[in-house]
Amino acid sequence: MAKRSLRPLIPAERRQGWRWALLGVLLGGLVTLTLSAPARWLAQLLRVQTQGHLLILNPRGTVWNGSGNVVFASGVGGADAISLPGVVGWRLRPDWRGLSAQLDLSCCTSTPMGVKIRPGADGIHLQLVDGSSRWPAGLLTGFGAPFNTLRLEGVLDLSTQNLSLAFRGRTLSFDGRATLDATDISSSLSTLRPMGSYRVVLDGGNASSMIVTTRDGSLRLSGTGRWNGQAMRFSGEASAAPGREDALSNLLNIIGRRDGARSIITLG
Repeated sequence: MAKRSLRPLIPAERRQGWRWALLGVLLGGLVTLTLSAPARWLAQLLRVQTQGHLLILNPRGTVWNGSGNVVFASGVGGADAISLPGVVGWRLRPDWRGLSAQLDLSCCTSTPMGVKIRPGADGIHLQLVDGSSRWPAGLLTGFGAPFNTLRLEGVLDLSTQNLSLAFRGRTLSFDGRATLDATDISSSLSTLRPMGSYRVVLDGGNASSMIVTTRDGSLRLSGTGRWNGQAMRFSGEASAAPGREDALSNLLNIIGRRDGARSIITLG
């Protein structure tokens, strides 16, 4: 004769209820963990994805609402780094296509900067909301050569129109336009302060290009460049205005190959 179990039988409805309760607890815990994910997780992600070029120090808050000190560096272990003045705040919100971000850059923008982040099978796409911002030229030092040699000072006014960036592995492509007005630029390589003011225009698309022109000043720059997906190839020239040859001679010798009064600049 078969023995009957001494355990009380649990009705199927009650077992099903416990399963749903357990699933609810797990989902609730996952949502809580996601919403309260610490800001240092975002800081670590940016450090890895940018190979140490963009750092968030002293991160506070969460991944979704946080703040910290932003540093531009020349890479992992790089000696050249410069910090944005003050604290940068961010606000991330998910939507049906990805994330929408607002960056509070009190140092450099009058209103928060808007960015739409769209992950895809082929990489990450960033769409910048049209706007303008002002940055210290010294930030360029954190991007390495040749800026870490020039040690520039001055003001950079950036405006964007329909600018979008697509990161696919180590390849970057972009569409739209960015205009950079560099005003009253000086360098540690010259005693002449300022040397001049310049304009850089980036146009994206299948044949992404860059044009550099001189707005005014003693150091005259001009040239064009092409973005190949990983680096900018630039060809241009620099020269001194009449009467400023001696003050700019050292700089012209360093930034390019001398050809008489001109310095031929080739990058990439």
